[in-house]
Amino acid sequence: MAAAKRSSRSAVAADGLADRKRRASRVVRQLKKDFPDAECALLHDSPFQLLIATILSAQCTDERVNQVTPALFAKYPTPADFARAPLSAIEQAIQSTGFFRNKAKSIKACCTALVEEHDGQLPQTLEEMTALAGVGRKTANVVLGTAFRKPTGVVVDTHVGRLSRRLGLTDQNDAVKVERDLMEILPKKEWIDYSHRLIYHGRQVCKARKPACDECSMLKFCPQIGVAV
Repeated sequence: MAAAKRSSRSAVAADGLADRKRRASRVVRQLKKDFPDAECALLHDSPFQLLIATILSAQCTDERVNQVTPALFAKYPTPADFARAPLSAIEQAIQSTGFFRNKAKSIKACCTALVEEHDGQLPQTLEEMTALAGVGRKTANVVLGTAFRKPTGVVVDTHVGRLSRRLGLTDQNDAVKVERDLMEILPKKEWIDYSHRLIYHGRQVCKARKPACDECSMLKFCPQIGVAV
């Protein structure tokens, strides 16, 4: 039976902050070469559309969200349209994204707040964004970073967390703690694009079940934490 590489916790514990910063720098440089044009996978034409799409993406694939949103935004193009819509109609429109009742409540409440408290416009601070229904730190970071190019944090989804552990940049499993570690070792100017590019790398090369290590441009310096050998 194949044995596993070092555990994430023991490997990162053995590396100091300076070591992790150096490795992070190499990761950033390589990702820039491999995926220079990487961008958010959620299709959108405005910051508002990105907000709604990101709320829908919880526990759902980006592909499924992208199938749902064209018709959804055609029917409800503005926050006011969502705020006025019957909850049951929103539920029906987003049902295939899963957890649709909770998502519909969040979207309606979020859009009501946008209309009543922000004149229908998206706020551009982390504090104001996370005060909206259905908007946690991750969603706020996605919208503020992608739509407004404001690096308020590092977006940590499944791919970003998994690959950051595999690369020895963190030993944490909790997304908030992973983000904290990444913010410590990544230059702030890289926070936004790091996530987009690492997601592409996770989908195309470093897959969860069968990473293509022999084809990976980072093989020379990746500690391959958790990869069976």
